[in-house]
Amino acid sequence: MHDADKKEDSSNTASGISSVTADNVRLIKKFGASRISNMDNVPDFYTFGNGLIYSHRDFDRFMKNLNDGKKCAIVSGFNASGMPHMGHIPVFDTNLFFQKEHGVKLFMPISDDESYVSNKVKTQQEGIRNSLMLARVMIAYGFDPSKTKFIIDHIYTDIYNLAIKLSKGLTLSEVKAVYGYTTDQNIGLHFYPAVQSAHIIYPLTRGFEDVLVPIGSDEDSHMRVCRDLAGKFGYIKPAALHSVFMPGLDGEKMSKSRNNGIFLLESEKEIKRKIMSAFSGGQASIEEHRKLGGNPDVDMAFFYLKSYFLTKKESEEVSERYRSGAMLSGEMKNMLFEKVIERVNRLKEAYEKVTEKEIEKSVMVDEHIDLKKLMEEYNIFE
Repeated sequence: MHDADKKEDSSNTASGISSVTADNVRLIKKFGASRISNMDNVPDFYTFGNGLIYSHRDFDRFMKNLNDGKKCAIVSGFNASGMPHMGHIPVFDTNLFFQKEHGVKLFMPISDDESYVSNKVKTQQEGIRNSLMLARVMIAYGFDPSKTKFIIDHIYTDIYNLAIKLSKGLTLSEVKAVYGYTTDQNIGLHFYPAVQSAHIIYPLTRGFEDVLVPIGSDEDSHMRVCRDLAGKFGYIKPAALHSVFMPGLDGEKMSKSRNNGIFLLESEKEIKRKIMSAFSGGQASIEEHRKLGGNPDVDMAFFYLKSYFLTKKESEEVSERYRSGAMLSGEMKNMLFEKVIERVNRLKEAYEKVTEKEIEKSVMVDEHIDLKKLMEEYNIFE
């Protein structure tokens, strides 16, 4: 059977799935975040209903302002070190929901500068190219170029003026305490929290009345710093949504080094290999599985299916079939593969259709920057 040569301690994977919300619970208990489940009038969207968005800061206030017709924006950044993977989907889909359903304008900082000073890219040129490629991917994902603005700091340097202003409210001691930076690390890392806060506060300097920042639960330290700075300079404290931290297909923390995540432009062959190697709750043989049934509580393919692709009713039906032995782990993995590859192929088709004009419309640049020439230089449409 598919798992006969993959003996692992299922309790480890069960722990990996059960600890998905651990960071969110910590934010609630230690840092004053609130549970989405305690809020009235939560948006009717799957990331909220499936628990992929678990906690928040002032999201209730943001929703009231949005429903009252106030001018609201979303800020949702991305690192320029690589391509998106399935762990990013809860945030991307939530952003897209607000843009499509409420017409919310989205500002998307792509942190080429942070990637450079933290050595996630080797050169600034690599950071710029990755950033422009990501802009193309996000447009392909479905974000409206007329309602989406990409901020790439190397080519839109005006953001640093706001960062300099905000930096007066932030001390080195605070940065070291929050981020754990030490005096032997480069000064770019120490200054970057001011830049990141500038990204978030920027819409408030351009006539927007409220800002929402959907982030991973591990990124809340940035929000705490930003909210503190916003208060010091008379801005409304930006609201935040915290997604859960999705594990990799092996049940462990998703990471590049483990190669346990599915990247959204990956080859069909590689995606299939990863899914078929995913940790499962199946038995050691088909006969044993038919007799004893599987354990969907530790099965990563089922976890991804119920999180991203299945309704609650569908999840219950699949779970029951798996527990009874009527569905094999291979069938579960094939179901996930079909769902994932359908979405990936749709993105790839859209990616090929993105135009230079759409990128020019949505990427913010300094006046002297020729974006078309820059895209040609970095072979964005090669």
